[in-house]
Amino acid sequence: MNNVIDVRHLTKQFGNVRAVDDVSFTVEENRIYGLLGRNGAGKTTLMNLLTGQDFATTGDIRVFGATPVENASVLQHVCFIKESQKYPDDFLVKHVLRSAPWFFENWDADYAEQLVDDFRVPVKRRIKKLSRGQLSAVGVIVGLASRAPLTFFDEPYLGLDAVARQIFYDRLLEDYAERPRTVILSTHLIDEVSNLLEHVLVIDQGRIVLDQDAETLRESATVVVGTRSSVDSFVADREVLHREGVGGLASVTVGPLSSADRKVAYDSGLELSPVSLQQLVIRKTNTSTQEFEKSA
Repeated sequence: MNNVIDVRHLTKQFGNVRAVDDVSFTVEENRIYGLLGRNGAGKTTLMNLLTGQDFATTGDIRVFGATPVENASVLQHVCFIKESQKYPDDFLVKHVLRSAPWFFENWDADYAEQLVDDFRVPVKRRIKKLSRGQLSAVGVIVGLASRAPLTFFDEPYLGLDAVARQIFYDRLLEDYAERPRTVILSTHLIDEVSNLLEHVLVIDQGRIVLDQDAETLRESATVVVGTRSSVDSFVADREVLHREGVGGLASVTVGPLSSADRKVAYDSGLELSPVSLQQLVIRKTNTSTQEFEKSA
C-alpha cells in the first residue's frame, strides 16, 4: 500500500511543554485509523500539524508526498473536522453546505442532502442558533460529503445523542465501502468505534505508545478468570497487563495466548474472554478506567 502520511521524528514544543515528542509513524491509504488517547495527550496538536494548521518545532511531515504547510496542492485533498469547528455566526446551515464545493473537489451535494435528513438538521437556521448536537451534525455532514481522500474527525460528534452517533458510524462505513479513502478518527468513545477501526495509533504524553493493526491488537490480550490459585498458577510465567480480584476469585489480563495455552486454561477450569479496545488503551497508557473516563 502507498503511504498517505509519513512522519519522522516530529516534535512540537509550546514553551516548556512538549505536546508532541519525537513521533514517527506512517498512515496507509484507504484505511480507517483510530488516533486514541486521553485528553491532553497530544491528539489535536498532532492533527493540527498533519493538516498544516501549525508549524513543527523539529521533524518532517509528508502528506501525499509533500509538506502540508501552506501547500494548496496537498490541502485540497484534506478535510479536517474539529470538535470546535467554527463557521461565520451569520451563516445559515445551507450557506455552509453551499460553500463546501469551493474547498472540496469531490463534494457530493446530493449525499449532503441525504445526511441532512438523516441527522434532522434545520438548514435554514443560523449557525449561532444551533444546539451543540446540531452543530456537531453539520461537521459530520461536511466531513462525510466532502469525500476528501484524507479526512480527519477530531471528536466532532460530541453533543450527538447515541442514535445520531450510530447514524454517523453506519454512514461512514457504508460510504467508505463504496468509496474507499483514508479516515482518521480521534475519539475517547473507543468501544463505540472499535469495530470501525483497521489500525490504531495511541498517543500518551506526546509520544506514540502503540501503532498496530486493530485485529492484531484485539488478539494481543485475554482476560483470565477463575479461582485465585488456578489463575496465579496459569499466569505465573506470562506477561500480566492487569490484575484484580475479589475474595477467592481473580481476573488477570495477560498477553497473547496460543491455542495450546487456551486448552490448558480450559482444562484448568478457567474462563477466557477478549479484552475491549478501550481497556487495552487504558492498560497501554497506564491509567485506571476511572482516570481515563474522567480525562475524556
